Amino acid sequence: METAEKTEPGARFRVGLIMKSKLIVSIALALVVLWHPVVNAQAFESAWPDTDFERRSIDLKEIMSGGPPKDGIPAVDQPRFDSVTEAKDWIAPLEPVIAVHIEGVSRAYPLQILTWHEIVNDHIQNTPLTVTFCPLCNASIVFDRRIGGEVLDFGTTGLLRKSDLVMYDRQTESWWQQFTGSAIVGEKMGAVLNRIPSAIVSFESFSRSAPEGQVLNRQTGMTRPYGQNPYPGYDDINSSPFLYRGKTDARVAPMERVLGITVADQHKIYPFSALAEQGMVEDSVGGQDIVIVITGKVYSALDDRTITASRQVDEINAWQRKAVGDERRLSFRYVDGFIVDNETNSKWDALGRAIEGPLNGKRLHSVHSGVHFAFAWLAFNPQTDIFASDN
Repeated sequence: METAEKTEPGARFRVGLIMKSKLIVSIALALVVLWHPVVNAQAFESAWPDTDFERRSIDLKEIMSGGPPKDGIPAVDQPRFDSVTEAKDWIAPLEPVIAVHIEGVSRAYPLQILTWHEIVNDHIQNTPLTVTFCPLCNASIVFDRRIGGEVLDFGTTGLLRKSDLVMYDRQTESWWQQFTGSAIVGEKMGAVLNRIPSAIVSFESFSRSAPEGQVLNRQTGMTRPYGQNPYPGYDDINSSPFLYRGKTDARVAPMERVLGITVADQHKIYPFSALAEQGMVEDSVGGQDIVIVITGKVYSALDDRTITASRQVDEINAWQRKAVGDERRLSFRYVDGFIVDNETNSKWDALGRAIEGPLNGKRLHSVHSGVHFAFAWLAFNPQTDIFASDN
């Protein structure tokens, strides 16, 4: 069993472990951003001899060291799973998990584990996937890890761009931007990983929707204080993004949680504050009719040092307004954290599955969406519409 390395995710935000005042933390982070060195190209080439730096789509000056070295935050390569019943012994009902459903199999990847590893290389049925979480951007994104028939394995570079995790594949040592799934440096430059639909929900919501589901367990082969948050106070809406030097948008606080949606190259974000009084919003993005729903509460994984002592935030997800295998356009009403469609009176849960009514068992079509910090979404999607509660 491997013991904890000296370098850990907390190295990026070590000041957060020792400062009690969130104001002091914000000031300290600002100083770190001001003085933190940008790694030069020669140093990159020395540390990454197998990476083709002649092929790149970005200026290497945009890349910064996040603190840990290559694989200093180790990916989980041999994931093991508990049943929902077994997982109840060690995960709290409102803890956040990344929920994925592929070919009849549902899996949950708890953020209490992903916060310490950031990447899980896995297979579900015939699909090889990589589950990623960048705590600095609050970005949980799942990708199909096949490119041109080749299955890639991913690890962490220890580097950041726009405060976002830069991954690498072990086959070619190309660098990939986690937020976009794009290869930005190396042999695979220009390739883009396909996204797999996923959702951030509470373990309670997952277990209710998928009682037969599987939950990534703590048997990762490494020792970490799972359940502890190495970035305490980071998601204070008044704090600043860590190691981010880009522009911010005056329309929304950089550290506000937003639900981002992309359809046909059209982007729109829904700030949590604008959705707070809505419960449910029906809208259209890129010509696609969607429904956005507050389905419950979930602990923030980036608030208190202990996740279960953290404040609760809204659990928000979005889907297309039609069910798989049923082409009729649905309209909805909001009832106690659930949506009920007006056409069949079926009731739908937090993972977009009908649990009562004529459409029982069907799922709503997914939409390209995710919950992130506003600064991160806008850094990579600057041409974005922003939903306002008076829309």
